[in-house]
Amino acid sequence: MGRLTVVQMLPALESGGVERGTLEVGKHLVEHGHRSIVISAGGRLVDQLRREGSEHLAWEVGRKSPLTLVRYVGRLRRYLADQGVDILHLRSRMPAWVGYWAWKGMPEGARPHLVTTVHGPYSVNRYGSVMTRGERVIAISRLIVDYLHQHYPEVSDARIRLIYRGVDPAHFPHGFRPSQEWLASWHRDYPGLTGKRLITLPARITRWKGQEDFLHLVARVRSVVPDVHGLLVGETKGRKTRFLDELQQLATRLGVADAVTFVGHRNDLREIMAISRVVLSLSREPEAFGRVSLEALSLGVPVVAYAHGGVGEQLDCIFPQGGVPLGDWEEAANRVCACMDQALSVPDGQPFTLARMLDATLSVYGELAESGDGVRATG
Repeated sequence: MGRLTVVQMLPALESGGVERGTLEVGKHLVEHGHRSIVISAGGRLVDQLRREGSEHLAWEVGRKSPLTLVRYVGRLRRYLADQGVDILHLRSRMPAWVGYWAWKGMPEGARPHLVTTVHGPYSVNRYGSVMTRGERVIAISRLIVDYLHQHYPEVSDARIRLIYRGVDPAHFPHGFRPSQEWLASWHRDYPGLTGKRLITLPARITRWKGQEDFLHLVARVRSVVPDVHGLLVGETKGRKTRFLDELQQLATRLGVADAVTFVGHRNDLREIMAISRVVLSLSREPEAFGRVSLEALSLGVPVVAYAHGGVGEQLDCIFPQGGVPLGDWEEAANRVCACMDQALSVPDGQPFTLARMLDATLSVYGELAESGDGVRATG
């Protein structure tokens, strides 16, 4: 495979699994001698992206407006041609429409190859259908493969590639312990947590992520483990502040206001999970993958979760005793008590590693680059 020029498109580079995956693929491309370009509106991760060797084009391709198409489709079409782009990788719906129409308007022999990644079970409609139009359609979990089979049967298996998201065990090593400096800072910030047994729900504050169930769970666990303390780690955006107020009121009604801390957005989630006895995933809707739960498992921290979606797939492979039926927070509380002091080992050969994800993604790019026409997308 010769040197490739790869463009990835997504709305912004602030935070999140899609964004981190984009950076990881970009870094991997550069390390293997390829040219990596990312198109987004920018954000806090741009500096890291550039330090790792990728280029960034600051275009607001994620703004949900017909004007976005008017503004960027022609510009992108010229850019793809001028830069000799080999692979156009679309990671989100609005940028994908910009990318798709730019790609569609190019002469067939002069187009880059088109890759899409379906990062979630999107609403089944024309807007979401753009994510199925790649020559290769990457599904990040078995949940997504099933979603494609059910709702988009026209997407042949020849075009679908199951590539699980993955974490780097070097960054999330088994048995990791934070530095003394970090621990000292943490205890200064949260002196009341010293000596507590921490259980943590990392998730942005929104109704479907399960914070209400978590508060009920903390109340149940506390009746058995008096020194337990729950951490809710995640940012609250915009109108979600009303829901945050509801959660704080619920904690008071349940008598656990002194046993729960809302810590907001943190950049040191690895360290927080490492000092936790259990990490939880209580999403009421299935996570397409659930990267944070995998990071906790990689650290050797038990995960108790509603066993559906991508998180359920992880638990089936790594820690099946952590899975509980959807909505059964009482059983989840029982599992937390059972595994709070349990050592967790990660089985060899589990498929959720960063190296496997990156090699498989680069393999998709190479497969298309070396195949000529590939298996062409529809539309």
